[in-house]
Amino acid sequence: MKGTLSLVSLVVGLGVASMASAATITPVNSAFTATGSISLSAPDWAQTPVLCSVTFKGRISADGAYALIESATLSGTPLCTGTATAPTKLTGLPWRLTATNASSIKVDGVGFNMVVRSICGPNTINATWSNASNTLAASSQPLSGNCKVNNLSVQPSPAFVVNP
Repeated sequence: MKGTLSLVSLVVGLGVASMASAATITPVNSAFTATGSISLSAPDWAQTPVLCSVTFKGRISADGAYALIESATLSGTPLCTGTATAPTKLTGLPWRLTATNASSIKVDGVGFNMVVRSICGPNTINATWSNASNTLAASSQPLSGNCKVNNLSVQPSPAFVVNP
């Protein structure tokens, strides 16, 4: 009996611990637009960071378990828009955002192509989240292809709230 009680306590404890680690994103089942900036580097430009303005469009899932970035538009310098060369393209869309806790979000599928030869990602990057400032941010996140997301900072509208 004591062994059975211990096993039940362990299973219940694990269930509570796993529920506590789940975080949700609200407002659920909503479309969003997130604007800000992204700095990328790749071998094509000798790892020199390229700073672009970015607009993401996506949707939060019906249960708030994740959000998807379904499209992305870059603007700014000619390297972002392609007016001087081939444009930098964000790839691997949709990117899946999953809140791991109230202040951390993992972003799956992140990739980009720069100019002609640099094919970067797709990889998972780790980002921070702030409910207070409504900001998703990441820095120094390596991608395959010897590439990097140097900095990312966006603010979604409507504002996200991550609930632990």
